[in-house]
Amino acid sequence: MKAAAGFLTLLMVFAFTISANADGKDKIKNYFSKTAVKVNTTELASEKREILNESFQNMFNVIEKVQNSGLINTEDQAGIDHFKAALQEKHDELNGTNGFERVPDMQLNAFSNYVVQDMEQASITISLLALVVIVILLIILL
Repeated sequence: MKAAAGFLTLLMVFAFTISANADGKDKIKNYFSKTAVKVNTTELASEKREILNESFQNMFNVIEKVQNSGLINTEDQAGIDHFKAALQEKHDELNGTNGFERVPDMQLNAFSNYVVQDMEQASITISLLALVVIVILLIILL
């Protein structure tokens, strides 16, 4: 009977972890979705670009705080580095730096939607703890 109860407890913890992990990833995707909505409802290209740059910078700040928190293990660090590199590429593309051509003003709405789609398809391999820390910092800082 104790073995069955222990197994059930482990199963519930596993299910909760998967649910919490998915929720954390959804929070990050939601953050970029909100940014895309702001960009799509803004008229001036300079303001659209500013919204996108601010969004990327906020996420970079959160990632830096997570990396410096001391809570992240080596595997999480690799996942966060991969996520950060993908974001940096998009940021570089937006601004035309590091070998990328700058996103034209007329394509900023499409670019913001592309970032959301890319986040939805991204395989973010970060542990539950790291994801929870990122989400908490997103909520606190933004």
